[in-house]
Order: sequence, then C-alpha cells, then structure tokens
Amino acid sequence: MNGLIDIYQAHALWAWLALGGALGVIELMTGSGWLLWPAATAAVVAVLAAYAGLSPGQAVLVYALITISAVLLARRYLPHRLLVHAGHDINDNVGRLVGHRGRAVTAFHSHAGRVFIDGKEWAAELEGADVLEAGSPVEVTGVAGAHLRVRSA
Repeated sequence: MNGLIDIYQAHALWAWLALGGALGVIELMTGSGWLLWPAATAAVVAVLAAYAGLSPGQAVLVYALITISAVLLARRYLPHRLLVHAGHDINDNVGRLVGHRGRAVTAFHSHAGRVFIDGKEWAAELEGADVLEAGSPVEVTGVAGAHLRVRSA
C-alpha cells in the first residue's frame, strides 16, 4: 500500500491529469454533458495536488467538493441556452424527437396509434384529425408522458 502512495506522491499531477483526460475522452464519445465538470475539476486538482502537496485523501475530498460546486454553480449561473440544446435537455432522449418526421405504423383511430421515428416505434397521440392511415407521414410536435404527440406531415 505504501508503494502506491509513494507513486502517487511522486506523480500526483500526472495521475489527476490522466483521470481528467479519460473523463474528457468519455465525454467527447458520449456527448452527455455530465462529465465535463468532473474532467475540468481533475485538471484543477492535478495542479493543487502537485504544487500544494495534497495527500491522496485530501485530493479526493477537494476533487469531490470542487466537482459538486462546479456542477451546481454551472446549473445556476450559466445561461440556460448553453446547458440546453434546442429547448431540450441533452439527456432527454424522447424530447429530442420534437420536430422529427416519421411514418404511422398503424392506422390512428380516436387519436391513438403507433409511429416509427428515428429507427424506433413509439406510441403516439394524433393532433388535429381523428383518423390517420398506416404509412402516412407524421411529424412529432411534443411529448405527453410516454406518448409522442404527432400531426400529419
């Protein structure tokens, strides 16, 4: 165990930069937006660990506190348009479908049916008309719980 602590103390800057880099790469691959602040915080802790001589325990505590603070402050003070793309949370896989077009899988009767949008079948509620034939083009206008709201396109 002392060997790991000795390695950390000798290379604290590189250990934290590696963590930040790994989190940054995962963020770039997923585009979730959730790992941006932890990646940036790892870079800050890298500098603090190297030049302020933080122990491993202190560095982890500082990392946790700065990450939590950065996320909360960003959500509070950054302009909403930077955190939300096109009016939807980037982590909302259903809300992002608004404006997308697809086809009716089944005929709509009494405003209810199924649609095929972006490679997936969804339950849908029809706006406007009472009836829509299977195969008709539709456009997503909103989300109502677990159903998409669609209109004839």
